[in-house]
Amino acid sequence: MSQQGTTKGMKALITGAGGQLGRSLKDTRPEQVELIACDSSRLDLTDDAGVAQRLSQTQPDVVVNAGAYTAVDKAEAEPELAAQINGTGVELLAKHCASAGCRLVQVSTDFVFSGPRNAPWQPDDKPLPISVYGRSKRAGEVAALALGDRARVLRTSWVYSEHGHNFVKTMLNLGKTRDELTVVADQTGSPTYARNLAKAVWRVIERWPQPRILHYSDRGAITWQGFAEGIFAEAVAAGLLAQAPRVLPTTTEAYGAPAPRPPYTVLDTTQTCAALGLAAPPWREGLREMLERLSADAD
Repeated sequence: MSQQGTTKGMKALITGAGGQLGRSLKDTRPEQVELIACDSSRLDLTDDAGVAQRLSQTQPDVVVNAGAYTAVDKAEAEPELAAQINGTGVELLAKHCASAGCRLVQVSTDFVFSGPRNAPWQPDDKPLPISVYGRSKRAGEVAALALGDRARVLRTSWVYSEHGHNFVKTMLNLGKTRDELTVVADQTGSPTYARNLAKAVWRVIERWPQPRILHYSDRGAITWQGFAEGIFAEAVAAGLLAQAPRVLPTTTEAYGAPAPRPPYTVLDTTQTCAALGLAAPPWREGLREMLERLSADAD
């Protein structure tokens, strides 16, 4: 069994292995780490006996919970399911991590915050989630932190990758058929490339820093409208789009999504990046790397 401060000889179990972060964790796995990749078919977070059996069979040194209910708007109509996966599921995972003597990295979200703000959120700021999704993820944080020093909560924001469904891929698809589209301009956050987040997760496991709540996102703050404009400009440069459509601003209220959205969720990553020995790249750099991968896959 590996010691804290190194990943040599470590066995890591990942939940949500088929998702954006899960796949990126597999892509960026340190050579010396033995990986047990579990999607929801191999590990159902709501199955108490199943979680106990999986941890007993595999005996990991650390569990990374990259699995979650992430359908923010759908959660408003399915609050019990969101709470079961994002809250109770983490409670079960933490309980069995305690029994197995392994560590837990719980991946969380900027959506635990809300309210008027013009400065990045600190890890010790008081969470006040306003959506079903945000409240369920906060419940998961609390459940993980009950493990004491054997748990770390890593919050992130606006995650995208070349895998799965996300805002970047949605914009690329729209950009192929539209000359003009409307995007929300009164929500501000930090887009984060899943591979960069995955590298931060591996560094958390290696260094196991204090404090127990950490923030990682790529650098810089932008609105969804600004992010869309950046996506189209970089996609044209990468040869993925012939031309960039015009992006018109709209408000959260006018867009009318079922789930309420916090207006400002930029995370302060200064303390975390210093503790991890990481320099978060600018969000546009992460976007460029992701689009280059998409372009290479298309060739």
